[in-house]
Amino acid sequence: MVSKLSKNHKILCTSRNYREVVELSKIKNVNLRLIGKHGGSEREGKLHSSIQRMNDLLGEITRFSPDLTISFCSPEAARIAFGMGIKHIAFSDSPHAEAVMRLAVPFVQKLLIPWIIPKSEFIKYGITEKDIIQYKSIDAAVIVKEKTKIKKINIEKTKKTIVIRPEESEAAYVQGKTRSDEIIEKVSKVSNLYNILVLARYTPQQKRLKEKFGKKITIMDKVVDGKSLLSITDLFIGSGGTMTAEAALMGVPTISYDAVPNHIEKYLVRTGLVKRETEPNRILPLIKEMTEKIGNKKKAKNVLATMEDPYIKLVKTIKTL
Repeated sequence: MVSKLSKNHKILCTSRNYREVVELSKIKNVNLRLIGKHGGSEREGKLHSSIQRMNDLLGEITRFSPDLTISFCSPEAARIAFGMGIKHIAFSDSPHAEAVMRLAVPFVQKLLIPWIIPKSEFIKYGITEKDIIQYKSIDAAVIVKEKTKIKKINIEKTKKTIVIRPEESEAAYVQGKTRSDEIIEKVSKVSNLYNILVLARYTPQQKRLKEKFGKKITIMDKVVDGKSLLSITDLFIGSGGTMTAEAALMGVPTISYDAVPNHIEKYLVRTGLVKRETEPNRILPLIKEMTEKIGNKKKAKNVLATMEDPYIKLVKTIKTL
């Protein structure tokens, strides 16, 4: 969307200094202005970082003087845009992120959401039904459809590859619910049969997992392009978030341990593109079953074909403001 909007508009693209976003922006050649940082897992740290980021953003936005703000429900973007009288369009597929929704949704003029999420999930946060626009897609579909160069990732080709994605352990809506360690522990027992790669989200998470499991499996050091990694993946195990959806829509056999129950994960389970398994003791038999079956590539392709480009809805929405 940044690339498409940049063709006819002057764009200022901002982000917190957040490991995965910063590294992915380099991979994707997105010019980011880094303002503020991620606040970590504690309430006080999150609040302090948010206040500091708003302060720093204010100066940047005053200088840039935009006509419109577009965000993925950023509380800081919402507050600055509201305070400066700038129209704000937001995207969200995460009504379960209650803290962020309460801080952002009441301040936006229009909210764009996937069609499988009822509008009522967002109305409760302080926006009227007429200001919510649904699009027939899920966000991972945009990533999967995007034409990108697949980069080579070196792995032992005599074994099948399992990729595990730990949950968003520092998000306000996940704290205290970590399940991935138990699952990684179980899967590490079959490291002689599979390449087992763990793609951590945060540096502290990465360090902790290396200390705990590093000799048995591979904790990936670098941020990688998701499509490149998934292109060599025979089985993906995720928390039910964006990368789980991305794997499923690429036809990769996918298990969700459903760390944060959400509408996107439920939809993918209903379509048969994802198997949900929350019990670590049942993971190994399911891995054996799913790695021996033919994948869901044809079904994934058919589901993907039904999805529209949310950018078209965004352009139409911009014209209404």
